[in-house]
Amino acid sequence: MVDNDIRKEKYILLISYSGEEKQAEASLDELARLLDTAGGLAVGRMKQKLPRPDNATYIGSGKVEELRMSIEAREADGVLCDDELSPAQMRNLSERLDTKVIDRTMLILDIFAAHAHTSEGKLQVEMAQLKYRLSHLAGAGKAMSRLGGGIGTRGPGESKLESDRRVIGKRIARLSAEIKDMRRVRMTTRKMRMSNMTPVVAIVGYTNAGKSTLLNLLTDASVLSENKLFATLDPTTRSCRLKGGGELLFTDTVGFINKLPHQLIDAFRSTLEEAGYADIILHVADASDTSLDMHMQVVYETLRELDIVGKPMITAFNKTDLIEEGLRLKDMHADANIRISAKTGYNTDSLLALVEDILQKSRKPVEMLIPYSEAGRLDGLHRYGKVIEEEYLEEGISIKAYVPTGKDGIS
Repeated sequence: MVDNDIRKEKYILLISYSGEEKQAEASLDELARLLDTAGGLAVGRMKQKLPRPDNATYIGSGKVEELRMSIEAREADGVLCDDELSPAQMRNLSERLDTKVIDRTMLILDIFAAHAHTSEGKLQVEMAQLKYRLSHLAGAGKAMSRLGGGIGTRGPGESKLESDRRVIGKRIARLSAEIKDMRRVRMTTRKMRMSNMTPVVAIVGYTNAGKSTLLNLLTDASVLSENKLFATLDPTTRSCRLKGGGELLFTDTVGFINKLPHQLIDAFRSTLEEAGYADIILHVADASDTSLDMHMQVVYETLRELDIVGKPMITAFNKTDLIEEGLRLKDMHADANIRISAKTGYNTDSLLALVEDILQKSRKPVEMLIPYSEAGRLDGLHRYGKVIEEEYLEEGISIKAYVPTGKDGIS
């Protein structure tokens, strides 16, 4: 009998922390899920509490020897560190342990490389990977050589670009130009969307909170939805018809995560900025997550880093089918809170009604008589506004409606 299962790379998870042990364990739990998403397997974990990570080896020298013995005992393929290592830390650890050493940033970049499917997404990920490698070239030759293949090497590493700073610099410049061209196209599309006044709701949230599942439910988008971190990366925009009349667009964004590499924030900035042009921010939070408060804080910090502030915000506590009914859920930063389940459809009609109520506050009432020769304007009123009363008279169509501010004569 032939075993067709692909062997998973095995890693010891490693963290140096200064806060509470409970938070360190939660961070390692998330690191294990990231590793699983990348196709690896956590076979052990090690923690060391220090005021700050050791400059030379990330953890103390005594722990390094203990870690080396653990690697041998568990027959691990390498070590996965919960923080981004400096070139010196990576080189020293790799030499002392004589094994593959990767850090959280390399792992996340590797996952992004595997899950980006659009041309823009692939370019953005490659840009982030190259910037990371450029910052880690000094003295990292042996550590890089120990990576071999597998996790941490997907993307430009396959062509050994890490060995040539000049080649990387040229490639980054070329990618920057291509991404800038794509950003111009995105801006043009955005301007067209803003000119016809279609309301936009940007869905944001911690990775695996259920954003794609909710988008599928609300718009029949058929976006990949899995119980894995970063199951989908490429932004998706789909339309939705409201029961009260009118159309809006939902835009899904890449999931946020604690210690999201700054290279990725920079590379995906043009994509993430879509949320800044939305009429409403829909923050999807996993109500069943034991680290809910911390994950919500990460979302707000990332939005602030992108200068996305001052927008009407709804926090939708998702996966409420997995928690106790009486559990108190409240986001003090949001304009409105609601419990939902994207999986079962619970309360999603109420969510759409809440979106419509907030949009209504940005509209103004109008009364007009549309000549039959201009009857085509009525379609725009139904699509972008909310028609309250419509009466066909001899001289034209009498309309009472709410329309977006600055759009009296929708055509």
